[in-house]
Amino acid sequence: MFQIGENIIYPMHGAGIIKAVEEKEILGEKQQCYIIKMSVGNMQITIPMDKILSSSIRPVTDIIELKHILHIFQHGESDEILPWRQRYKVNTDKVKTGKILECAEVVRDLMRMKEEKALNTSEKEMLNNTHQFLISELGLIKGITENQIKSFC
Repeated sequence: MFQIGENIIYPMHGAGIIKAVEEKEILGEKQQCYIIKMSVGNMQITIPMDKILSSSIRPVTDIIELKHILHIFQHGESDEILPWRQRYKVNTDKVKTGKILECAEVVRDLMRMKEEKALNTSEKEMLNNTHQFLISELGLIKGITENQIKSFC
């Protein structure tokens, strides 16, 4: 499915690169595994090939999709105001999907809220982490300009 050297996105962790495919023994069974070096947090992840689909790992978004996401980020409507616990759950669920559009919406909405009032500690952390994941992917998209990346900052 993925090739060594290919950039990927792992939900809740951000961008990474497939460094190797190795045989590992897991629960007494030998399995082919992807070795992924994550760009955020200097961490390495090992995932069995047969678990790759259920992990929601995906290729990096292309420039065409990014233009659509940029438009929604800049001009899209924020979700209606929910109590913070419900909002946190909705945002966590969006980030867990691993979809760049969902992450961009979380960053956009939390940045807009931050302009109006201080975020609580959990939402500050979510904003920082999700923003970092988003920027880590943007840096890998072929054809993106520095100005486009700055529009997400």
